[in-house]
Amino acid sequence: MDAYSIIVKPHITEKTMNLIDNNNELAFVVYRGSNKKQIKRAFEELYDESVKSVNTHITSKGIKVAYITLLEENKAEDVAVKLGVF
Repeated sequence: MDAYSIIVKPHITEKTMNLIDNNNELAFVVYRGSNKKQIKRAFEELYDESVKSVNTHITSKGIKVAYITLLEENKAEDVAVKLGVF
């Protein structure tokens, strides 16, 4: 599956902004049929950053959100700036 079809868009809320600063973690809305390995591979392909872990959550609206934690040497804030979030 194409990386662009797995990662749909950044998920931006007040909570996710705090995660960027405190936990080096980004949140994305992802394709509901994707698994953690596919999400990790797609993120690394799109943004050239190393991923430490991926956690997923399906909201009450049926939207799947992936919380992607980056390795310590990579800064989530830098990726957020590239995306235009910050």
